[in-house]
Amino acid sequence: MRLKIQHETIYDYHKSVGLNPHSIFLKPLTRNYLEISNYRLQVQPEPEGLIERYDIEGNPYFQAWFTGETTMLAIKVSFETVHIPFNPFLFLVDQWFINKLDLSANTPFQYLQEDLPILQAYLGHSDNALLRKYGMDKLTTRDPIQFLTQLNAAIHADWRHIIREEENLWPATKTFAAGRGSCRDLSWMLIEILRHLGLAARFVSGYAFNPELDEGHELHAWVETFLPGAGWVGLDPSLGLMTDEHYIPLACSFLPQKTLPVHGTYGGENLQAATLSATVKIEAF
Repeated sequence: MRLKIQHETIYDYHKSVGLNPHSIFLKPLTRNYLEISNYRLQVQPEPEGLIERYDIEGNPYFQAWFTGETTMLAIKVSFETVHIPFNPFLFLVDQWFINKLDLSANTPFQYLQEDLPILQAYLGHSDNALLRKYGMDKLTTRDPIQFLTQLNAAIHADWRHIIREEENLWPATKTFAAGRGSCRDLSWMLIEILRHLGLAARFVSGYAFNPELDEGHELHAWVETFLPGAGWVGLDPSLGLMTDEHYIPLACSFLPQKTLPVHGTYGGENLQAATLSATVKIEAF
C-alpha cells in the first residue's frame, strides 16, 4: 500500500500578534512496517529558525521561532508512505509476565521492579472504582492478548464512537457515563482502565487510513500498552481492533495533550482566541 498525505493547519489570530516559539509534531514515528519519503514541511510566516528535535519521550518534532508580527500561522506537511502488511498478533509475551498475573489482586498485572522507574508515568490513574470494575469484569483469562482483544472489542460494542469538533478531551469518567465519545475520549478511557489493572498505557495521535473513505480523513487517536517481550502493542477502541499497517503514528505520550500536533503561544495587546482550521487528505496511489 502506498499513500500520499497532506495535512494543513491554519490559525487565524484576527489581528497582528507576535508568535512565541512553536513545536510541530507532524513527522511520523519510525515503525518497521512504514517507509516515509518526500517529506516536506512548510510554515508561513517563514520562521527565523526551524530545526528538528526529539522530546523526552522520543517523539520527533520541529522547533520554530519567529520575528515580527502576523495575523495567521499556516503549517502544511506532505509526504508519501509505503506500508508493509503485518499480523498485529504475531509476537510473544514473556512467560514471567503471565506467571505473575494474579486475577484476584487489586492490581493483577505486575512488571519487573527494574522497569518501574521508566513505566511509572504510564501507570498513573484516577483510582476510580467503576473503571477498575469494568476492567476486572473483562479479565477472565490468563492470556494477556485474549484479554486485550476482548476488552478492546467490548469498549467498541458498549460505547458509541462520535465526532467531536471541540479540541478538549473528556475525562474517562465522563466518557464512561455518557456511553459515547470521540476517538480520543475512548482512547483515554481505555488507557485509564488498563492502568487500573497495572498495564502501562500511552496515548497515540496520528493518521489511520480507511480505504473506504474518499474524504473526511482527520487526525486519529488510539492506545499502546506495554507487554514485556512484545513491547508496545496498539489498540484502537474506536474500531475494537488491534492496530495494523493502516496506522501512521505522529506522537506518543503518557499525557494526551503532549501529542497535539502544534504547541505554542502568541502575544500582543487585546488578544482574541485564535480560530483553528485543519484539513487532512490521504490518497492511495
